[in-house]
Amino acid sequence: MKKTVLITGTSSGFGKLTAKKFQLEGWNVIATMRSPEKETELTQLDNVLVTRLDVTDADSITDAVVKGLERFGKIDVLVNNAGYVVAGVTEEISEENARRQFDVNVFGVLNVMQAVLPHFRANKSGTIVNFSSIGGKITTPFMAIYQSSKFAIEGLTEAMQYELDRLNIKLKLIEPGGCRCDKNIGSPPSNG
Repeated sequence: MKKTVLITGTSSGFGKLTAKKFQLEGWNVIATMRSPEKETELTQLDNVLVTRLDVTDADSITDAVVKGLERFGKIDVLVNNAGYVVAGVTEEISEENARRQFDVNVFGVLNVMQAVLPHFRANKSGTIVNFSSIGGKITTPFMAIYQSSKFAIEGLTEAMQYELDRLNIKLKLIEPGGCRCDKNIGSPPSNG
């Protein structure tokens, strides 16, 4: 039976590349994004369900998980990729922008994990891959709000592993460095 991955933030960048790579490797892919009606590439691939998921909207998260389970029967891996960067002189960043950064980059990750974990617990297996950043390990000027959100993901992921290890649910962190993550990123190589 094919394995299934649910990936957040697949409209561009690492999320889109990850969805294409899993599909190329023969997985079922639940490719989620805020505006699936705009997606033209992933919708053309076999065994890919493109559906709406906004990590700050609990109903859209539940709906995406339900649709994925209806289509593929099981979710084996969750890839929490959705996120964005707030940068600038920290004292000039509004409270609204700082809260939004944490709503997406931290609470969004937590929301999606909490929606998928009951399924993993029932199956006594699963893997959660959380995209952090090198900015979750080291700091640089003008990135305090973003990097503090990624430090939070590091701590959340590492602490949850203690809770979930005994249930055969694994957690992984990906800590990429700087990358121009826009729609112009190239595709993974094909098998031929």
